Amino acid sequence: MSIRVRYAPSPTGLQHIGGLRTALFNYLLAKSSGGSFILRIEDTDRERFDERSLQDIYDTFRWFGIQWDEGPDVGGPFGPYVQSERVTRYQEFALQLMGSGFAYEAFDSADDLREAREDGKQGYDPVFRDMPESEKQRYRDQGVQPVIRFRTPDEGTTVFEDAVLGRVKRKNRDIVTDPVLLKSDGFPTYHLAVVVDDHHMEISHVLRGQEWVPTTGLHVLLYEALGWEPPTFCHLPMVLGKDGQKLSKRHGATSVVEFRNAGYLPEAVMNYLSRLGWSYDDSREFFSRNDLETLFDVAKLSKSPAVFDYRKLDWFNGSYIREKSDAEIHDLILPFLLREGLISDPPETGQQSTIRTAVPLIKERMRVLSDAPDLLRFVLADISEWNVDELVPKKTPAADVPWYLERAKELIRDADAVPDEVLEERFRATATELGVKLGNLLMPLRVAVTGSTASPPLFGAIRLLGIETSIARVDACITLLNNST
Repeated sequence: MSIRVRYAPSPTGLQHIGGLRTALFNYLLAKSSGGSFILRIEDTDRERFDERSLQDIYDTFRWFGIQWDEGPDVGGPFGPYVQSERVTRYQEFALQLMGSGFAYEAFDSADDLREAREDGKQGYDPVFRDMPESEKQRYRDQGVQPVIRFRTPDEGTTVFEDAVLGRVKRKNRDIVTDPVLLKSDGFPTYHLAVVVDDHHMEISHVLRGQEWVPTTGLHVLLYEALGWEPPTFCHLPMVLGKDGQKLSKRHGATSVVEFRNAGYLPEAVMNYLSRLGWSYDDSREFFSRNDLETLFDVAKLSKSPAVFDYRKLDWFNGSYIREKSDAEIHDLILPFLLREGLISDPPETGQQSTIRTAVPLIKERMRVLSDAPDLLRFVLADISEWNVDELVPKKTPAADVPWYLERAKELIRDADAVPDEVLEERFRATATELGVKLGNLLMPLRVAVTGSTASPPLFGAIRLLGIETSIARVDACITLLNNST
């Protein structure tokens, strides 16, 4: 059997990082098995449809670097791949279900329909299920447009096999009562559309989050009512925050565009997401896309929830940054420097040269690309932006700091010709001589030269900036301190 999987986002909001993991696992199953990965746009919720969200789907995957084999933009033998372009097909099968007694017309109020849109809502009273046609005619005569509802069995149990969870049983009375299949405007609900499309697009495996398990029983009932064989279901482990709750904005960034804007690399995000609920073995952590396309196996998916650890993602991202060439990092950080107003558009020749020289100095300290502006501000900004208060270490008299800076200034005059180890020993010896902590010398110097307490390596920054400029900044800060005391 040929493996055919799909990712079917709804363009009603920005792409979520959890949804991106779902798409990735579908893609990897297709590639590892020689199958097909399909993109389908589920846009039948016309009230919430957002054109910007639709564009975000394409932008997200263009950035992420994976491409579908069939979809709205590339076509394929099972199109159209946009649900709003397949409405007549859904209407056809809704009528078929009515004709076979599995569905019926209902003339619900707006409140009833609002309630029906809430997945899992059990409180619907199926008053129209067995209402005589003569009574329903009264609603038609009043111009009320009907919806078509599925007739959920009152008794029995629905069973399906899940590739991760094993056999799943659900009592039919616990399945949502008589959900709407076709709305009064002729558009399908998710439940009808997803079953019809998955069948007609010959989807072999449905990989989706475990939050969909309660709904799968309903979908299996629909497959049975239509006389179709359901696909293989594979419910992926949930993605939780560190507090054990479903990942949400209170934990940090959740939309993919937020991660992009923060400067995460797509290959780092792919590697990290692949490990949320899947593992190749107990030790290996780094996988290229080619590795994942070869090694991915549904049998290695976990049943247990995966915890999204932002610090771990930062570690992955920093590792991938350090693997890139200096030239690549230069090009990648330019948009972030431009966004902060630190360079012109296009960058001046001198700015380009400075950034190229600085990249080796900052690369080891970067977790994300958006760290670059703060790390490079000292060579691209003016000393007037410095925070004078940061020149004074904690528990240090402000009046002593100019003296420390004077001594530090003398120790760096030949920094161009002296290795870091010699400079460090000089500062240690001087701190011992003065009877102060090493930080009393180094921290004011760091802030005077770079404007930050968390700068690139100090001696490298001094050499990059130039000895004369560095000493001029120290002198300016000594003046500022003397004038403020």
